[in-house]
Amino acid sequence: MIQFTTVLKRFGDQGEKTGWTYIEIPVDIAGKLKPGNKKSFRVKGWLDDLPIKSVALIPMGGGKFIMAVNAWMRKGIGKRKGAMVNVRLEVDNKKLALSKVLLACLADEPKALTFFKTLPPSHQQYFSKWIEEAKTGETKTKRIVQAINALSKGLNFGLMARALKENKDGETL
Repeated sequence: MIQFTTVLKRFGDQGEKTGWTYIEIPVDIAGKLKPGNKKSFRVKGWLDDLPIKSVALIPMGGGKFIMAVNAWMRKGIGKRKGAMVNVRLEVDNKKLALSKVLLACLADEPKALTFFKTLPPSHQQYFSKWIEEAKTGETKTKRIVQAINALSKGLNFGLMARALKENKDGETL
């Protein structure tokens, strides 16, 4: 397990990462986690006293990575942009299962399923995790419909999220 202290940062205008709060994982630290690796991978560990698991480190070039710190994490540590955070990380090799409900619905939509299968496993997980994190059955159903519609149109998760944000009712793309 590696341990370091860093500052919470926030992207300004950075394409699909606009507005993200994140921490940087310097080259030397990333190299201790997965030597020579330049692709996204998952970690587990702690942000201050908050346990985290299955969180992706995203490559930013030159061997440096970032880790998005979502609203749940920020609330859990009680910190925002500019705050110092103690980080302890190790590689998380646990295989993530895709949402059974999503897979069942995709089986009924060949065009969406075909496109879904072209996505890298990490991108498939974006859809799956988003659906499974829904707090109510109604929200889960709405998200499944949105995902199937987006996948049928050849939209990846980022494009779907932007389209839903632009469309106030969020029902159609």
